[in-house]
Amino acid sequence: MCVTTSQLLRSLGLMQPGPVAFLVFSCLSFSSLDVKLRCQSEDQLVNKSPSFSSPATAVSAATGGAAELQDACCKLQDIVNKMVAIVTKMESLMTSQRGVQDLEEFQFGPEGRKIPLFHTWNTKQFESTSCFLLDIYSQELKLKQTILQELAHTTTSDLCMVYLSCWLHQPFIHPQTRLTLEALLLETGHRPL
Repeated sequence: MCVTTSQLLRSLGLMQPGPVAFLVFSCLSFSSLDVKLRCQSEDQLVNKSPSFSSPATAVSAATGGAAELQDACCKLQDIVNKMVAIVTKMESLMTSQRGVQDLEEFQFGPEGRKIPLFHTWNTKQFESTSCFLLDIYSQELKLKQTILQELAHTTTSDLCMVYLSCWLHQPFIHPQTRLTLEALLLETGHRPL
């Protein structure tokens, strides 16, 4: 019996949106791929019973599975491309933030501005927090890119489950990351108090 994507996501606790929407979206797509692969392998086990099937139906079933795999991999590629765009934006914002910090040091000296740039954080705190988040999301993006490259070449369902676990678990995103991101959003006024 195949589990639907929504049932799988409910069991994993992923039905509520979080602040990092692209990561949740990528998890949804990857779990959908896993469900399709699992259902396909169950169907193949059922269809392997001795019956009067022609070689033409076997070829069409094989090409149908390859087409589904290709579609799923294309969807994952789109997700990874969106993640690359977000990390690239983060890098450009980080460069701008470093420029602001250098300008403050030039204008006000090494101690920086007396009045905070945002609610309570000075520029150095904002820069260090942004750098921390950029490093974490860059590492997670590299993992997702590696999984994407290797996924279509897996030969066993066990290895596919390892990739699924790595994609969903997000090992580089620590529990403190969400708290740091929320603090950054509160500080800059993007989240209401």
